Amino acid sequence: MTPSSFSGLDLLTSAVIVLDDSCAVVYANAAAENLLESSARSLVNQKLSDLFLNADDLLQVFHQAVEHQFADKRQDLTLQRSGREPLHVHSIVTALDNPDMPVLIELRENVQQLKLDREERMLDQSQANKELIRNLAHEIKNPLGGIRGAAQLLELELPERQLRELREYTQVIIKEADRLQTLVDRLLAPHRHPHIVGDVNIHEVCERVRSLIVAEFPQGLSIQRDYDLSIPEFRGDKEQLIQSVLNIAHNAAQALSDRIIQGDAVLTFKTRVVRQITLAKVRYRLALDLHIIDNGPGIPAEIRNRIFYPLVSGREGGSGLGLTLAQTFVAQHMGTIECESRPGCTDFRILIPLP
Repeated sequence: MTPSSFSGLDLLTSAVIVLDDSCAVVYANAAAENLLESSARSLVNQKLSDLFLNADDLLQVFHQAVEHQFADKRQDLTLQRSGREPLHVHSIVTALDNPDMPVLIELRENVQQLKLDREERMLDQSQANKELIRNLAHEIKNPLGGIRGAAQLLELELPERQLRELREYTQVIIKEADRLQTLVDRLLAPHRHPHIVGDVNIHEVCERVRSLIVAEFPQGLSIQRDYDLSIPEFRGDKEQLIQSVLNIAHNAAQALSDRIIQGDAVLTFKTRVVRQITLAKVRYRLALDLHIIDNGPGIPAEIRNRIFYPLVSGREGGSGLGLTLAQTFVAQHMGTIECESRPGCTDFRILIPLP
């Protein structure tokens, strides 16, 4: 058996490498080139310890395979690489009946592990955001009342002959204090209002949001609906969910401003049911899968990983609170929001457990 005997493995979507008796690579298929970000020519003759900084687990299994202690062995690994992102993979090590090439390793990227890690980061971020917002809002709120009150008293004390020209300045202070008060109230809104639980039909939520968007953007925007009407009702706060979907849909409509002018803007509401899904480390039998999709320019790359952070906005004049509040409300339903974006398609995905 020669390395050319493995050429058929190039058709596989999982990465395959074949090792010789010294633990050096003698063959790597096309998927391995993609996964390891190296050409087959550069991978050949490299040892596992050259490819991965923490190759001890794989080396131990390699020696067990050489000694024919098993036919194949499977395990989930996080493989560290120099200067590159770690690989979360499911590895299958198979012993071959060839003393010159005794071991074949198959690596499949562990998408589930990546998803769990991303959800864990989002949960930690959401909790940190809530604490930051709550503390910051209270710190701002207390002196705001004093500033506004002092400006009002100052205005009352102004001499009549100077009132007209100086009142402009006191009004600036009062109006800016009111604007900041409104911002603080919005920051504290999720923590003030009680979570009112009732039966929720997600399509009633979508239709309510659709009517609001149509009222604001009556021309140039087409709203498409792709509903799975078999989705059952679930217990939740209808108003919070309307606000969450509205915040996402309104952001999408604003991002479509150029296409609305051209008349080819499209916003899509799509509902499905997903089965056997893990959300926040809890396994659920069923979950709502709601997509809000637009054909706009996409989210700028520089903020794509921070869109759920408070006060981060890709729009001039945006408050940067809409998505933060949406994530907070959905998290109160034990769900999460995911986003994939590229020019021509931005897809916000809301996942909420179903009974």
